[in-house]
Amino acid sequence: QVQLIESGGGLVRPGGSLTLSCVASGGTVSSWPMGWFRQGPGTGREFVAAINLSGSVTFYPDSVKGRFTISRDNARNTVYLQMNNLKPEDTAVYVCAARDRYGSSWYRHEYEYDYWGQGTQVTVSS
Repeated sequence: QVQLIESGGGLVRPGGSLTLSCVASGGTVSSWPMGWFRQGPGTGREFVAAINLSGSVTFYPDSVKGRFTISRDNARNTVYLQMNNLKPEDTAVYVCAARDRYGSSWYRHEYEYDYWGQGTQVTVSS
């Protein structure tokens, strides 16, 4: 059974940085395109970042472009989300996702992913 376990969340001041990690068990991240989503208070799940199978291509929405970076370390079976210049509107539960079907590109929709973690809380506040 595949499990994705996120960590690295916490409380940070505006302008600060955090790095989230997503470790897989029961499977290998090198086999999957991966993504990060977030869900803020009273909002739906929002796409944050995606990386293709080889790690050569990444994609971000305008809301985080230039501030967030997704990367993968296949040797550690881990995907990361580096978040810089955090803003209060970045406050959310951050969830990683893996796609375990055909396709090696990057994906931005929830229905394109097969496995989901439980999430880690990120709070940006002064």
